[in-house]
Amino acid sequence: MYSFRNDYSEGAHPDILNALVLHNSAQEEGYGLDSHSLKAIALLRTLVEDQNADVHLLSGGTQTNLIAISSFLRPHEACITATTGHIATHETGAIEATGHKLLTVSAPEGKLTPDLMEPLLLEHHFEHMVKPRLVYISNSTELGTVYRKNELVKLHDYCQEKNLLIYMDGARLGNALTSEGTDLTMRDIYQRTDAFFVGGTKNGALLGEALIVRNTDLQADLRYLIKQRGGLLAKGRLLGIQFEALFKDNLYFALARHANAMAQNMVGALQEAGCSFWLDSPTNQIFPIMDNRVITVLADNYGFYIWAKINATHSAVRLVTSWATTNEAVQQFVVDYKNALNSTVV
Repeated sequence: MYSFRNDYSEGAHPDILNALVLHNSAQEEGYGLDSHSLKAIALLRTLVEDQNADVHLLSGGTQTNLIAISSFLRPHEACITATTGHIATHETGAIEATGHKLLTVSAPEGKLTPDLMEPLLLEHHFEHMVKPRLVYISNSTELGTVYRKNELVKLHDYCQEKNLLIYMDGARLGNALTSEGTDLTMRDIYQRTDAFFVGGTKNGALLGEALIVRNTDLQADLRYLIKQRGGLLAKGRLLGIQFEALFKDNLYFALARHANAMAQNMVGALQEAGCSFWLDSPTNQIFPIMDNRVITVLADNYGFYIWAKINATHSAVRLVTSWATTNEAVQQFVVDYKNALNSTVV
């Protein structure tokens, strides 16, 4: 059974494992004050081109979203998210558990725009309803789509006009920044969000995300709040060593670029075999539409999710490639798809 369910089925890139072993016996300060965490933070500050950027290393995406959003909002304030947003679908109500309502907006491609949010803001206009305050976006999105620079600029300007915070979930940020045709940089994102995080878990690390907060109003006492939420690790160097390894030689971007390439190789081969797609994704998440009988055959040897019902006979499945996906695995899947397709032809 080969899994295309996600991009974290494998452990970690060998360079990261080697770095963890190499520095295992050295004594270091705790709680993210070790030399490796400080070096990793310096590397991330260089990428956003601000040597004073506020950077915090945390263990996972849900934890990062929960800590950030609950810290940034006052009790009566709410978070706007696409209906497909990770915090609205796959985080077990973590944000709502902190007392903050999620206001969901239907976004066909998983991306929020001012036009999509405007009706919601008009509806929530007085103190008898929660106050929309923070806009949550993902890049790449849960549908594998990415924000272009002009889209983020428009969204940022709109949020400034409406006194809204903008926060980006970057669990798959590497895939977004290395996708074909992208025109966003880490600095662009830093300049046009109040905060965002750089995901390591889904891009070659054992675990870890780096929360970067630009808005100085949101930085006060953040380490206290991280500690209170259980996010301040005593052995914080486990995160620091990984992020140092990911960014000192641009390994982070190389791994994301590989994952994207494997997915796009699969797209091309499946299209040649006559397969259509639910939507256009330039990253490592793709959504081919397949005959349900073909899906049943492939499920005997491959792990993947059935994502959407298209009609009575066809469904869209989600296939996810990773830093460790081999071209051989991609080619074999395509061969098996063709064989399954031929075997189900009446």
